[in-house]
Amino acid sequence: MKFYIIAGEASGDLHASNLIKELKKLHPAADFRGWGGDMMQAQGVTLVKHYRELAFMGFKEVLMNLSAIIKNIKFCKEDIKSYNPDAIIFVDYPGFNLRIAKWAKAQNYKTIYYISPQIWAWKESRVTQIKRNIDLMLCILPFEKDFYKKHGMDVVFTGHPLLDVVKDFNTGDSFFKENNLNADKQIIALLPGSRKQEIKTMLPVMMEVANEFPEAQFVVAGAPAQDGDFYDEVIKITPIKLIQNQTYALLSHATAALVTSGTATLETALFGVPEVVCYKGGNVSYRIARLLVKIKFISLVNLIAGKEIVKELIQNDFNKENCTAELRKLLTPSTRLPMIEELNKIKDMLGGSGASARAAKEIMSQFENEK
Repeated sequence: MKFYIIAGEASGDLHASNLIKELKKLHPAADFRGWGGDMMQAQGVTLVKHYRELAFMGFKEVLMNLSAIIKNIKFCKEDIKSYNPDAIIFVDYPGFNLRIAKWAKAQNYKTIYYISPQIWAWKESRVTQIKRNIDLMLCILPFEKDFYKKHGMDVVFTGHPLLDVVKDFNTGDSFFKENNLNADKQIIALLPGSRKQEIKTMLPVMMEVANEFPEAQFVVAGAPAQDGDFYDEVIKITPIKLIQNQTYALLSHATAALVTSGTATLETALFGVPEVVCYKGGNVSYRIARLLVKIKFISLVNLIAGKEIVKELIQNDFNKENCTAELRKLLTPSTRLPMIEELNKIKDMLGGSGASARAAKEIMSQFENEK
């Protein structure tokens, strides 16, 4: 069997790699080709393009890179035709994937979507397109099943794959020594995102906060898609440390965190780390988003809980003063302990362990039904 998988971001690369691992258990001879990252490649995927080449963030940035995106879409279609897979698996990344899915369905390819686009936040009208072009939708957030049901579409809730990733993670006792950190000082983790553009926007403000907490050590979680030289340009000569490709080890030792909105907010929550969620985009993109987005919260933590558990500092509210005040609260027991209790409840809402295995089983059942 041949699967073509398209993931356009670091989180998609992670979840696709775990899905591939489970698919190989069910069908050891399966062959995989696709767009993604190092983790997919480590699972034996023939990588066509790395997600580093695909990360355009915001409305303005997409418009500026429209010609490159159009070229990528054309190239992707040609590559799929050449490979001729038994199924195409789309992993989140809706702006690109839904365009390919429309074409793929017209070409009679089996279309499977793993990790639903967040159309419940904006562009709800896309559900019509999804119903028409997707054979199997696999959702990882508990409220998504009801959302699709409201639109007359039956989808499968597999649970969130991050539960397994976090549960299976082990860090040794040598973390502090290996990274030249002080074991007697609290760690404040800084997770400024994975794209260069957002890191350049978010990290300088997060770094300013460090001056207000001399008793703690601030550590930046370096994204796998970026190299150390890039971070050195942003961090420059400061006492703030960079730890590359060790985000989970960092979170397992962190007392609190400042986190850019995205999958990292949920990862931080699953490690039980109190956090402040931060986001600042380009003015044009932000104004358009405010008109289109229909949800009360931007962080997955608050969306899953259905209430504010973690503070969200968005756009102009994301500044040194607000970050400092909120972080100070997280270091006091009266705020810290109740938040940790609420974060632990999130795990129970996400469907339990085994999400990737359940997703793989659902995918393979599509072919069993054809026998």
